[in-house]
Amino acid sequence: MTENSFPPLIQQMLQPGFYPHPVIEPIELIQTHVSYVLLTGDYVYKVKKPVNFGFLDYSTLDKRHHFCKEEIRLNQRGAAEIYLEILPISQAGEKYQLGGTDAVEYVLKMQQFPQEGLFSNMFERGELTEKYMEDLGRIVAKFHEKAHTDDYIRKFGEIPQVRDAIDENYRQTASYIGGPQTQENYEETQQYTDKFFASGQEVFASRIKNNWIRECHGDLHLRNICLWQDKILLFDCIEFNEPFRFVDVMFDIAYAVMDMDARSRPDLGNAYLNTYVEQIGDWEGLQVLPLYLSRQAYVRAKVTSFLLDDPSVPAAEKEAAAVTAAKYYQLAWEYTRSPSPAYAPQSGSSQGKLTLMSGLSGSGKSTVARHLARHTGAIHIRSDAVRKHLAGVPLDEQGGADLYSAEMTEKTYSRLLELGIKLASVGWSVILDAKYDKKKLRQDAIAGANSHQRPLSILHCTAPIEVCQGRVSSRTGDVSDATADLLTKQQAAAEPFTESEQPFVKTLDTTQDWQSQLNC
Repeated sequence: MTENSFPPLIQQMLQPGFYPHPVIEPIELIQTHVSYVLLTGDYVYKVKKPVNFGFLDYSTLDKRHHFCKEEIRLNQRGAAEIYLEILPISQAGEKYQLGGTDAVEYVLKMQQFPQEGLFSNMFERGELTEKYMEDLGRIVAKFHEKAHTDDYIRKFGEIPQVRDAIDENYRQTASYIGGPQTQENYEETQQYTDKFFASGQEVFASRIKNNWIRECHGDLHLRNICLWQDKILLFDCIEFNEPFRFVDVMFDIAYAVMDMDARSRPDLGNAYLNTYVEQIGDWEGLQVLPLYLSRQAYVRAKVTSFLLDDPSVPAAEKEAAAVTAAKYYQLAWEYTRSPSPAYAPQSGSSQGKLTLMSGLSGSGKSTVARHLARHTGAIHIRSDAVRKHLAGVPLDEQGGADLYSAEMTEKTYSRLLELGIKLASVGWSVILDAKYDKKKLRQDAIAGANSHQRPLSILHCTAPIEVCQGRVSSRTGDVSDATADLLTKQQAAAEPFTESEQPFVKTLDTTQDWQSQLNC
């Protein structure tokens, strides 16, 4: 579009004199189907278009003002540094100006940040590290912990509400069968969700009962996450549609995990996911995550498919869009077969496998488990985190003596095994990271795995005790409360593996090249 084809207000906002501060010329305009976004250098100004798409209604000035207020309210939760204020725009004759009492429009003023800080752009440059994804997991967990919920919001977690949006995706994409979508994938993906809703009443009810349906972000993909001034910010959340925002926390998490799978870096998605669930303690949420992973991939496929029907899109772009849409339809289908489809072909390990870590504190259990999780897509559950969640102790705080009583230890291992079997039963491979130094604890796990027909192995990590002591002494900011002086007691109390346990055990000397022994 040429500048003259824009509405008069936008034409004037493209002029430097419109603003009471210096601007960088030329002012850049980004146009979406619902807004005009003007980048002036230090600040961004966003004007909502007077449109009504059903799921989004900005058709009147009052509604645009309301949703400006909602946008700033909601986004200040995750990006207060960016979202500054709402300004009225008044008109005198043909001239528009910021401010005034008789508003003819409203504009959202935001702090402009460098686009290279977007997580999507950081990924393209190879700068999005495992540490950034772990940090993101902790930040999103804190975001969700503070997110509001009430009886009204929780109702959006009921099956008919969740199902309606997913079924609508199928209705809107049937015409692409034979193009980017295949008949087989379409039918099997739909059959998966049908079965999920039919058999999942108890799980969905538990999500509601345990307050995991909250006022979330609603659009938490890599392009809506940025690093600015050494801080990770979550911005551009959904303000215009309650069903898109009042969702299961796992709906939010699924975006970035799926993004990483689609970008062939599932290890980064695994780092994000494991850090998040450990921080918030919502391991049960992983039972519904595959549904939302498939949904987010399918929506990406659907939106890309829509380009194929747009007569203004050039043929070359349509050809590229068809390839991209096909990739996302395929990924949506793959999630119906495995929660971690990127690992399934090459891992060679059984889906839904349980792995027990075993060894003294400082023997390298968590280091090995973390490496294994990144390379196999497993869920890594640390006993130290489970113990603190059971006791209501923040992960970054030291626990008291009661936290390590025999009763609490029994509860911790019982909870570990319960989670392991529950998640393995829906297809996740799970690593239970604890000392497992007692015969009864190991045999309970073996019996549980056998009764649920889950494969199990034990990784026994070893290192000289002075090495273990040095590792424990050098820990900082770790969830574990173990101290070096406890190791001799641990060593004396540990019970050797029995003859019946030996077939499950692989011993790793973590002072040697243990990675090559893992076959992953």
